[in-house]
Amino acid sequence: MRYTRPAKRSLTLCGHRTSVTLEEPFWQEFQSLAKDHDISVNALASRIDAARPSGVGLASAIRVFVLDAALESK
Repeated sequence: MRYTRPAKRSLTLCGHRTSVTLEEPFWQEFQSLAKDHDISVNALASRIDAARPSGVGLASAIRVFVLDAALESK
């Protein structure tokens, strides 16, 4: 298991700059999933942002997306 401190990552969602704080393993898998979907990290983050429920942070929504993808591949 790889333990890392969360790091701030810059994103652009619908033309607006924002950041999320994610651990390196989540960020790497998120980048891999974007590549698998043949879209940019920003585009995938925008999709997740649009679909997330009110009150759920973007970083949390990204982590759940990554976890769901991992569980689906089992």
